[in-house]
Amino acid sequence: MLEHHIVKITKELSLQPRQVVAVAVLLEEGGTVPFIARYRKERTGELDEVQITAIRDRLEQLGELDKRRETVLTSLGERNLLTDELKAKIGAAETLATLEDIYLPFRPKKRTKATVAKERGLEPLADILWAQDPATDPESEAGAYVDAEKEVPDAAAALAGARDILAERVSDDADARAKLRSLYLAKGVIKSKVAFGKEADGAKFKDYFDWSEPAAKSPSHRILAIRRGEAEGFLFSRLTPPEEEAVAILVSQFVRGSSPAALQVRLAVEDSYKRLLGFAMEAEVRMFYKKKADEEAIRVFAENLRELMLASPLGRKNTMAIDPGFRTGCKIAVLDRQGKLLFHDVIYPEKSAREQLEAAEFLHSVAKKYQIEAIAIGNGTASRETEAFVKKCKLPGAIQVVVVNESGASIYSASDVAREEFPDLDLTVRGAVSIGRRLMDPLAELVKIDPKSIGVGQYQHDVDQNALRRSLDDTVISCVNSVGVEINTSSKHLLTYVSGLNSRTAAGIVEHRDKNGPFTSRQDLLKVAGLGPKAFEQAAGFLRIRDGAHPLDASSVHPERYPLVDAIAKDLGCSVADLLRDKAARDKIVPKKYVTDDVGLPTLNDILQELAKPGRDPRQQFEVFSFAEGVEKMEQIQPGMKLPGIVTNVTAFGAFVDIGVHQDGLVHISQLSDQFVKAPSDIVKVGQRVQVTVQEVDLARKRIALSMKSKVDLVRVKPGERRPEGNARDVQRHGSGSAPQVDWFTAALNKKN
Repeated sequence: MLEHHIVKITKELSLQPRQVVAVAVLLEEGGTVPFIARYRKERTGELDEVQITAIRDRLEQLGELDKRRETVLTSLGERNLLTDELKAKIGAAETLATLEDIYLPFRPKKRTKATVAKERGLEPLADILWAQDPATDPESEAGAYVDAEKEVPDAAAALAGARDILAERVSDDADARAKLRSLYLAKGVIKSKVAFGKEADGAKFKDYFDWSEPAAKSPSHRILAIRRGEAEGFLFSRLTPPEEEAVAILVSQFVRGSSPAALQVRLAVEDSYKRLLGFAMEAEVRMFYKKKADEEAIRVFAENLRELMLASPLGRKNTMAIDPGFRTGCKIAVLDRQGKLLFHDVIYPEKSAREQLEAAEFLHSVAKKYQIEAIAIGNGTASRETEAFVKKCKLPGAIQVVVVNESGASIYSASDVAREEFPDLDLTVRGAVSIGRRLMDPLAELVKIDPKSIGVGQYQHDVDQNALRRSLDDTVISCVNSVGVEINTSSKHLLTYVSGLNSRTAAGIVEHRDKNGPFTSRQDLLKVAGLGPKAFEQAAGFLRIRDGAHPLDASSVHPERYPLVDAIAKDLGCSVADLLRDKAARDKIVPKKYVTDDVGLPTLNDILQELAKPGRDPRQQFEVFSFAEGVEKMEQIQPGMKLPGIVTNVTAFGAFVDIGVHQDGLVHISQLSDQFVKAPSDIVKVGQRVQVTVQEVDLARKRIALSMKSKVDLVRVKPGERRPEGNARDVQRHGSGSAPQVDWFTAALNKKN
């Protein structure tokens, strides 16, 4: 561990050196971020997962810088170019950009105009011009280098070649590059234009057909949108500062006076900027802003994923899952309280009257036979119609009917995970199972799906895929370990994300469980093949065993602290089980009495919280949500309607909300609140229930503008455009304007029952 890295990270993250050192040591020992944050608070000074992750990532970045530094030193040493001064500069480089600037003049180059000029013997002439002696006559000096055999036909050609050498010299200068880089970052302007003849095909990028703004103020989504437009051939863009300022910076550094030789250097400087340095800086700064945009997009994606994965679980209930469909019917899957598939079939509620009645009778019989407690309906095509049908069936008991976000269910149903789990089932049935399980426990089901397929990101295919994967994996791991995992019922895929485990050890746990029966103690984990003491240390606290050998096996108290809790109980003259049941007994505990060199108040306070609520689920209590009845299609909504909705995605420019019409509406950032909003995620989260007002409906482009403001400016209906009258309540009461009809379905069903 390098001391200067610790010092640097300490300053950057405003932490204490001992905290950074502790995290670095724990990571080096194989500790995971969740484990360090939860069970090593005394050593880290109570750093949270975000801070620990930042230290981990920065240590890795500095490690990569050191590797590159070593490569550069080795390359220079092998070519006998390494001087003490150069070695010191390389050792002092604090960023990769600075290191590359220092190395650039010595990097092996491809054949350039400068190398050609050097081959023609013009470097001495370039040195004469570079000196900028007022007495130098460039034309006269150049005459000595005229040589037809070397393809230098006259003095003008000699001077041109010398300027090529000087232009490359300017381009390779580390100070010049640093100054220009600062200018590009401070005053660079990103401009985009439509590619010739692509106006029609590239209509979705219309906003950027003639766009210009300071790059430093350009938000993530605009930078990524312009880059995507370029990649697809509809746009071209540049990122440049004012040219006069850029040239002036270089002239002030390299040109001395106005002598004939100095004028030659000035020409070389201008050529260097236009032909070499300008393009090099533009490419570098474009990548800087791309990386910055990636980081913001990935951050938003990770936040959305966290909210989705930590959505409220319905819990263990006998569940009927329905994957809606018109032509192919609705796929039905019945799950027991552990999520095991018991039965599946298909109904056709959208066909003939006879089939509708048969479907209703079928639902009644299934609900009764399997004692159904909840019905999960996927929110895809025909979901609202299916929901209305199910509610109209008036099933027995207090069965909760919930529309579930099914994003990614189709991806899961065709995945290797689904094939392994249900090798003999059709894809549609697997999808229905996934919908049902997602209602019971979103986290346990979503871990089986590639996060990029869940639909809560923005430009996820345009950002750095390695960085995205790392961030999303961190998010999933954090979510899984914050909730905890029931070892005797969880799938291999969920166990894989537990701290200290991987796909191999997770599979070993499931295999051991299948072969030997349920685990009765956390200590039994050590009997799993391939799961050693280190993995046990990292994983045990996050694994739960209901009715385990030790009362704390169902809690997040780590087994390493069982002796401490046993000692506390003994001091109070009771058992650990008594501490879990009796608040009065817990109130007698004096935490300071049990502080040691290894165990401080942070750990003791965590233990006391667990004794009060062992194995508590940090997720919120589940609440049934319902869309506005009678509002099921875009044609049924109009400006002014106030509707309930669920936030499905949060982006840098606003939030998308599902209002139950098969097309999410957008609440622009300017419409999220009556107050100024810096970031949409400060106001709303994925999965949040909100009340919105319809601001505008564009049927042609399938766009819905929504607002969460207290006062909303409405976009009125255009002349000649027909929309249904009234608000959501009117639509619910009167439908969409059609004459009232006799509800034969309810009458027939009542007669049957």
